[in-house]
Amino acid sequence: MYDMIGWAKDLFPIPRSLTGDGVRETFRYLQNINSEITTQAFPTGTQVFDWKIPREWKINAAWIEHVQTGQRFAQFSECNLHVLGYSLPIDTEMDRAELLPHIYTQPDQPDLIPYVTSYYKDRWGFCMAQNAKDALPEGAYRVYIDSDLFDGELLVGDALVQGETDRELMFSSYICHPSMANNELSGPVLLSALLKFVKDHFPQPKFSYRFILVPETIGSLAYMSRNLKQMQQRIECGFNLSCVGDERGFSHVQSRYADTIADVALKSALIGKDNVKTYSFLQRGSDERQYGAPGIALPICGFCRSKYGEYPEYHTDADNFDVVTQKGLEGSFEVITTIIKAFEIGLYPTTAVKGEPQLGKRGLYPTISKKGSYSAIRARMDVLAYADGSNSLFDIANYISVPLEIVLDEAELMLEHGLITVSDTATDRHPRGTGC
Repeated sequence: MYDMIGWAKDLFPIPRSLTGDGVRETFRYLQNINSEITTQAFPTGTQVFDWKIPREWKINAAWIEHVQTGQRFAQFSECNLHVLGYSLPIDTEMDRAELLPHIYTQPDQPDLIPYVTSYYKDRWGFCMAQNAKDALPEGAYRVYIDSDLFDGELLVGDALVQGETDRELMFSSYICHPSMANNELSGPVLLSALLKFVKDHFPQPKFSYRFILVPETIGSLAYMSRNLKQMQQRIECGFNLSCVGDERGFSHVQSRYADTIADVALKSALIGKDNVKTYSFLQRGSDERQYGAPGIALPICGFCRSKYGEYPEYHTDADNFDVVTQKGLEGSFEVITTIIKAFEIGLYPTTAVKGEPQLGKRGLYPTISKKGSYSAIRARMDVLAYADGSNSLFDIANYISVPLEIVLDEAELMLEHGLITVSDTATDRHPRGTGC
């Protein structure tokens, strides 16, 4: 298994934003894991659909200092969430009353530092725990933010693994948040592990694979502004990976009409998992918004453990490695790699014999018939019953309510014994019997 938790811990201190050196450093680290990742630059002011690439932001240091005592608060060097994302620079003195409106808190979580940004409107500010803000002493303060906004660039990255066909599976995650383990780093490290998995296990894959790493929203739009035509022609199935590192549950954020092969695949891969939650597209929040938007309409849904916005540590400094674990990341890895395996096995199985095959002579069915003997191999019989060429392995798992992983095991066994053939495309569903 890949050291996803180690990668995440290495990346955690880096101060990322939409743009800047933190993004560049993060890409360099991930390129050391997978050298296939390349980046594209979008200069400030570039039009990407209805948006424009913003200025680049650089942050060096920040703090609030009580003039009378010299005590410092909200120091960027202690926590990079302390500065409002994309804050303007400032170096001045003011009294407490003037300072307080520029300090952002999360009042319902008074001991946590919130993550707050202002990408598209100029302002300056700090972020603090509500209790720490309330405890600021009266008096004068020096406020200092050493930042800069200038014409620069926004980076997006991808890696393409070519298969026998141009039909693609796509995986996307984002690089734009500072030190938050689940909301930021779990997605990129899972994506990195998936890229390594495809290379390690399928050196000559049937399908092609597209791995995308972008700043959320503006990055996915920028990426698609250059690649949309090819993506619409090639992408068969895709997943936006967000908040995939905890152990609390599994979440499926459906596509706009919940009718893509990605929706069917993820539903089947989550059968039998604990605490599975399904959210409609109306509850979207990450880049599935962009990939599923009108005029784009890629066959993509969202995959999370605890969904963004639904776990208490989200967008605060408590989103750390008490939340994200190697076990949690491995659980997400197993879900997605099972889906990849299904595509590589051959997505649409067809029985190779007419009627119900005799499994006993192949050692696949008990040779003693008694009460209860059928239930032990029910999944095997049910997989064969729906293997008519029109049903994907995902469809079959959902029809028979058996985890996709078990369906794959049975399909591989049936292939070994020559009981099914597989295809990467579906046949028309066979007509119902006519009684003839």
